[in-house]
Amino acid sequence: MKTATLPSLRVEPEFRHAAESVLQQGESLSGLMEKSLRDEVTRRRNQAEFIARGLAARDEGKRTGVYHDADTVHAELRAMLVEAVAKAAGKAKA
Repeated sequence: MKTATLPSLRVEPEFRHAAESVLQQGESLSGLMEKSLRDEVTRRRNQAEFIARGLAARDEGKRTGVYHDADTVHAELRAMLVEAVAKAAGKAKA
């Protein structure tokens, strides 16, 4: 597969210095920029999917008239979390 290049990024010298100052061992500025861009693309895709699911849930609620109380959902999520933590603690002991 061929690779492609991205446009050059012009920034103030102070910002470049700030970016270089946070590089980890063996990391290049180009690597940091690529990782940052990949992370942002992923974040935006996740955000778009989240919004789409929320709108679909709203539409389904309007269509069916079935809604779920936030307190009930929070209680169910807390119970799931307690169960997952207990399960993880059990695995850690084994």
